[in-house]
Parts: sequence; C-alpha cells; structure tokens
Amino acid sequence: MPRFTLMILGLLCNNWALGQQEVLKLLDLNDWSDHQVIVDKEPGQYLGHPTTCLLDDGKTILCVYPKGHGKGGIVYKRSRDGGRTWSHRLPTPTSWATSKEVPTLHRVTGPDGTKRIILFSGLYPTRMAISNDEGRTWGELESVGNWGGIVVMGCVAALKTGPGHYLGLFHDDGRFFGAENQRKEPVEFTVYKTLSTDGGLTWSTPTAVDRSTRKHLCEPGIIRSPNGKQLAVLLRENSRRENSQIIFSDDEGQTWTEPKDLPNWLNGDRHTAQYTPDGRLFISYRCRWPTGKKAPYEGDWVGWVGTYQDLINGTNGQYHIRIKDNTKSADCAYPGVEIMPDGSLVTTTYGHWSPGESPFILSVRFNLKELDQAASQQK
Repeated sequence: MPRFTLMILGLLCNNWALGQQEVLKLLDLNDWSDHQVIVDKEPGQYLGHPTTCLLDDGKTILCVYPKGHGKGGIVYKRSRDGGRTWSHRLPTPTSWATSKEVPTLHRVTGPDGTKRIILFSGLYPTRMAISNDEGRTWGELESVGNWGGIVVMGCVAALKTGPGHYLGLFHDDGRFFGAENQRKEPVEFTVYKTLSTDGGLTWSTPTAVDRSTRKHLCEPGIIRSPNGKQLAVLLRENSRRENSQIIFSDDEGQTWTEPKDLPNWLNGDRHTAQYTPDGRLFISYRCRWPTGKKAPYEGDWVGWVGTYQDLINGTNGQYHIRIKDNTKSADCAYPGVEIMPDGSLVTTTYGHWSPGESPFILSVRFNLKELDQAASQQK
C-alpha cells in the first residue's frame, strides 16, 4: 500500500471547527506516486485546464486542454488503457489553434440514436466542434450562436424530456455574453442554461438560472440524483465571501431552488462528480475556502467522497482527500473524472506539481476500496 496520511478530525475540537459536528476523515494521496501518470509536460510551457471523455469501450479516454492559462491552442491526447499510458499529441483541426478559452468535451446521443462527441470553446462567440467517429476525426470550431460565456459548457446533462434532449450550463461576468459586453461595477455573475433537442447539434439562446452581485456563482458541475428525479448543480463562489453553493431542480432544469451553502469540505472550484459502483459520490475540485476560513489543503487538488444525501442535507460526507499538492498559489485542478468498469476512478487535471516548473497534466487512478482499506487500518 502506498504511503499516505490519514487524520480523523473532530470538527468542534480543532482549528477547522466551523459549526458542523460530523466527524470526517482526511486523506493525503500526494505521495501515491505509483498511482500517478504524467499525461503531458513541456518545459517552459503552461499546460492547463483539461477535460476528459470516456468512450463506450470502457477503456479509451480522450483529453483536451489549452496551451496557456485558460486560453490557447487546444492539445488533444488519447489513452487506450484507462489512463495508464497516453498517446503523443494528436492532430487537430486548424481552427483549434484559435481557441480563446478552456475546451470542454461532452458525449451526446441524437434522437435517432447517433452518438457523437462535442467540444466547446467559450468566450464570444461560443464555438463547437463535432466528432461522429469516437474522436478519430473532428470538425472545425464553428459558432453556436450570437452569444458567449466563460467555461462553455461547464457541464452538460441528458434530460428526460425527450430523446436527444440536453441541458448545458455555464456562466459569465458581463464581459462575453454579447459582442459589445463590458463588465460593470458592481460585478454581476450570471449562471446560464441552454437547451438542445437534437443531440447537441444546436443550442437555444441561453437564459439566466441565477444572477447576483453578492454571490459570484460560476463553473457549474451537475449530477443527477440516484433515483433520477432531481438534478443538483455545485457552484464555485468567486467572490470568496460565501461558501460554494448548490442548487436543485425537480423539473428537468425548468426551475431551480435558491442557492444554499455546500458543506465546508466541499468549498472549492470546478466540481466534477461521478457515482462509484457502490453508489457513493466522488467529486474532484480545487480546494478554495472563503476568506477568513482555514482550509487544510487550500489551493490543492482535492476530492470528496460521500453520498447524494449529504448534498441534500449539507453534511460533511466520508472523506476529504488531497489528491496532489499544488506548489504555486491555487493554480490547479480543472479535473476530468471517469469511472472505469472495474470501479477505478481516473481523474485528470493540471497543476504546479513540481516546484519551480510550469504546470503540467497529471492523471491519477485509484479506487474507493483502497481508501476504505487505508482508513480502516488507522488507529
């Protein structure tokens, strides 16, 4: 078993006591080096903000990321063995070099059953590229409509309103939604939704889900309840005045609850969630707590293990995990999370993993049984 650190925290009896009485276990996987694989690294070149997509064969993972901090030409790689090894940089369409923002990958199915993968590139105007052959070939980036935004699409979820129906969520701070937009004071953040009824080929003009100058909500990450009846969206709170937030919808995204605080242990940015085979939730994100609150792994790449009921109840969950120590500020962790057929988690992101070096892309593979075993061995 790789070396790890485990601390059991009585939250009312230490520096992180913030009014929640549940006991939560803190795991540190930073030194699990035999679980870590370098996806891409280039001396002197910033590589960041990846997203991933698992294909139907259960082992091929596609990964895209920009050469730069949230912008720059899109790099494309593939793993054929569940993230254990990665290809060289693959050819991309000419227009991918003109990407202005973080690219995101999403798997969709049309009303006629046609499967495709779509890639979004945000700011104004939002553009999209399509692959109809499991990522072997791609189209050029083409405008989706007369609108834009930041991290488009932050998340995409299939809807039950009809075959080929999808909900996409993203945010903007007033600068990129339209051609002439400028951010004004006080800064207003808006979370937008857009709909597709043709399997992701076209998207509706976005409408606001939440708009506020107080809570700067952004970077939505979506998960459906185990019974399939509810959607939950976890949100970064960019002003750092409030905890990260969560909203719920019981009508397939038509209406949403008012935002409410997530537990302190889920404070952070760019939450990406997946269910494990035993029904627990694993969420990967960047640890960022509000100003004045003290986080054990501030600015690091972290994960959380709990249940959907924890999200509803606002309870702490089971594990808070440092996946990797980020050595420079909080510049890390726009993660992809994939669940393999054997139950392993493959989570992939960027960060300053080596002091003094440019950020690079790292993939980590583990399963919850390993975490459970490690926890059970502690006195």
